Amino acid sequence: MQKIKSLMARQGLKSPQESIADLSPVEDIRIPSKEEMREMREQPIDPQAEQEIINSIQEVYYSNDSFDMVQHELEKLPPELNLQELEEYRDKLKRQQAAVSKKVADLILEKQPSYVKELERVTSLQTNLQLAAVICTNARRQLSISKEDFTEASLGLLANQRRRHLLTGLLKSLRTIKTLQRTDVRLSEMLEEEDYPGAIQLCLECQKAASTFKHYSCISELNSKLQDTLEQIEEQLDVALSKTCKHFDVSHYTRVQLAYTLLEKTQTAMDQLHMHFTQAIHNTVFQVVLGYVELCAGNADTKFQKMQYKDLCTHITQDSYVPCLSDLCKALWEVMLSYHRTMQWHEEQDKEEAPPTTDEAGAADTEEAAVDHSYVKKKLEHGLTRIWQEVQLKVKAYLLGTDMSNFKYDDFIVVLDVISRLMQVGEEFCGSKSELLQESIKRQSVNYFKNYHRTRLEELRMFLENETWELCPVKSNFNIAQLHEFKFMGQSRSPSVSPSRQVLSSQDQVLSSQDQEVLSLFQHFSQEGNPFERHIDNKDEETEDVLASNGYESDELEKCVYQDYDSDSDVPDELKQDYVDEQTGDVPLKSASRETLRSRKKSDYSLNKGSNAPILTNTTLNVIRLVGKYIQMMNILKPIAFDVIHCVSQLFDYYLYAVYTFFGRNDMYESSGPGLISSRLRTTLNRIQESLIQMESLGEGSASVHGGPGEDRKEKVPSPHLSQLVVLTASETLYGLAQRVVATESLVFLAEQFEFLQSHLDTMMPAAKKPFLQQFYSQTVSTASELRKPIYWVVAAKALDYEQMLLLMAGVKWDIREIMSQHNVYVDVLLKEFEEFNKRLGDVSRHVRVPLPVSNVLWEHCIRLANRTLVEGYGNVKKCSNEGRALMQLDFQQFLMKLEKLTDMRPIPDKDFVETYIKAYYLTENDMEQFIKNHREYSMKQLANLVNVCLGSHINKKARQKLLAAIDDIDRPKR
Repeated sequence: MQKIKSLMARQGLKSPQESIADLSPVEDIRIPSKEEMREMREQPIDPQAEQEIINSIQEVYYSNDSFDMVQHELEKLPPELNLQELEEYRDKLKRQQAAVSKKVADLILEKQPSYVKELERVTSLQTNLQLAAVICTNARRQLSISKEDFTEASLGLLANQRRRHLLTGLLKSLRTIKTLQRTDVRLSEMLEEEDYPGAIQLCLECQKAASTFKHYSCISELNSKLQDTLEQIEEQLDVALSKTCKHFDVSHYTRVQLAYTLLEKTQTAMDQLHMHFTQAIHNTVFQVVLGYVELCAGNADTKFQKMQYKDLCTHITQDSYVPCLSDLCKALWEVMLSYHRTMQWHEEQDKEEAPPTTDEAGAADTEEAAVDHSYVKKKLEHGLTRIWQEVQLKVKAYLLGTDMSNFKYDDFIVVLDVISRLMQVGEEFCGSKSELLQESIKRQSVNYFKNYHRTRLEELRMFLENETWELCPVKSNFNIAQLHEFKFMGQSRSPSVSPSRQVLSSQDQVLSSQDQEVLSLFQHFSQEGNPFERHIDNKDEETEDVLASNGYESDELEKCVYQDYDSDSDVPDELKQDYVDEQTGDVPLKSASRETLRSRKKSDYSLNKGSNAPILTNTTLNVIRLVGKYIQMMNILKPIAFDVIHCVSQLFDYYLYAVYTFFGRNDMYESSGPGLISSRLRTTLNRIQESLIQMESLGEGSASVHGGPGEDRKEKVPSPHLSQLVVLTASETLYGLAQRVVATESLVFLAEQFEFLQSHLDTMMPAAKKPFLQQFYSQTVSTASELRKPIYWVVAAKALDYEQMLLLMAGVKWDIREIMSQHNVYVDVLLKEFEEFNKRLGDVSRHVRVPLPVSNVLWEHCIRLANRTLVEGYGNVKKCSNEGRALMQLDFQQFLMKLEKLTDMRPIPDKDFVETYIKAYYLTENDMEQFIKNHREYSMKQLANLVNVCLGSHINKKARQKLLAAIDDIDRPKR
């Protein structure tokens, strides 16, 4: 509107009719006159030419309204003016002006109707605006009057409203101050309820509110009181934090951590927590040990409370040692479990943390929280080793505070089991190998085991010297796994697992055997129970009934003692198979297979054909039980495994040496039995005698030659002596054959059990010491069955009257001149001796089962001795003819024919030995020389007899001397 008015004012428009005539010039543009307009109209109109003229106008003319065209044109004039050029240029400008004027005139005429119409609208609008101005003026006048009338009332209302608002705020402040004054009561209630986060939150809010109302004089005192209250809350919070060290409660610990988070002291709380755990370990062990010491002291002497923990441990008595150790480990377990659950809580919290926010304030809080979490995680991980180190130090002081060398075996095994379980806890707790515990328990174990083994060897000597070598009746399906000491074999796990898992308490058996995943101790006992709780095993299990009925008065009792292997319906399927190693699943090489059992049943020299029970004595059982105890100790304590296995080998050595000394050593017959004792067995016996046996002939002076007589004698055991109740000289009992069978076969049975245990012992033996174990088995255990030969040789040497045989043979005339059809009497006498031997052997077998290998050895010895007696008798012949040699063959064939009916042994031992000797009577001089060189098994006397008797009449003296010299050359190396 303003633009229109200014345009109208500038143009001086009064009315639409006068608009054209009265148009005032705009700046320097001249409106053409009527004549000019007419001339222009009269001129021919060429729009294109006109447009070209307009286009030729310089751009500067269109720039703005303030453009001075006259000045512009004057500035364009050249320094030297040319009239003609000026006129031409003026005409050009006139043409341009005319074209422009004409164009403007045409546009004005074209737009005039719209202009007139719009101008009318503007005039009407002006009229309306004047009317509106009048209305507004009247309205303002009326409003001024109303304002003057209502001002006083409005101001009064506003003042009252303001006063009301101020009073309301004052009342709110007074109520807040009143609430602040009563906050201490609510804080005390919340602390009693252990609502630490709520108490801190309330206290912080109160402090914030107090800072808001600090302009009140009463608030300054309240502010200091709130600060004191907050410090008191922190002290109680520290006490609450210490409580989690013994009994971790998730809700309680969550409140405590939330409270520290509100205080922004998360890192401080973690430092305090580790200090409390260390203190809890010290206080716990001290109180447990102090309680037992005071209980054992029987008085209320306060001197114990002032003692150091290490000194206090030395006052624990032997009877209270194991219960105290168990309670000590239980208490320490609670502390470590609390620490473990504390770590779990923080791990779960880290997983539940919300993702970081994107805003700056949230990012700063997240970064600060991440720093706290990182600090807490590192502190907890570092604390694992620190806490376990404290536990080890406390338990080590307890272990070394008492001399355990005189403890009972069961008590010491419990100690080993508890410490082994504690080391397993340490391994699961922080991956530690528990070097401190291993060192201390190894020291105690070595000390204990040396004393224990020495005592057991003395007991074994006592058992052996009082052993009557009577059969200990056991069930036919007996095996060592049935003994309580070998129960761990059925529960045994791989030795690579933590050692205490080898000997498990009965509580661990709650784990399902079908569950292949083994839970850790912290998982298994996280909510309830304790891995150190002792459970008394069922007495029936401890005293496993492995003995058969002890009596032989009736057939029924005999059937109870010796059960037939065919009627094995009551035997578990596992026992019907070859005995399977629980660890490896392999069938031991030495286990009794079905074929072996059948052969025993068929061929054992026994009237009780169903009696296949193992032959062993009470002493054998005691040795086996002792081996079980040793292996238990070795399973629990691997660092002394070699020492234990060495002692186990000494038990076997001593038993083997005792059996040999009692029944196999006989100087009279030992030298006459060629090849009875192998070089390996002899080496083994010599080794045992040198390393283990304390010879009575050694005096103090001679013992000192080897250095360290005290230690040397301490490691050795006196040679055992056979009980006087054992009679080995009665011919009716075949010179104690029953006792010899029981002794020898019990040793063989013991060796079989050692073979069965070899794989288990091998896994326990340190790699560097395994050659010792292999040598022990190859040089000692495997020689047990070789003792049969020297022991039964003594019986065979006395069972038949070989001297009578020689006398009878000496009375036979061998230089006969006709062939005899009847054998000599000495053959019948010898066969009668064998029949008597067979009868006595049957009598012995009614009391003791004589296994097939034993009967074979006995028969072999007797037949071998008989054959050698025949050769000796033939070697004593002074004169012999060819018919006499035929008689010798007849006698021997008769002997063989009758003998084969008495025994199933094939071939007959030394049959060739006799036949070869008899046939040698027919040899020529040259053949005899070769015979002497090839057959060194004959004695010099027997070979000389062949030369003198057989060839004496056929060769000259020089040839005879040559053959005798050859015999002497053969015999010389033997001397």
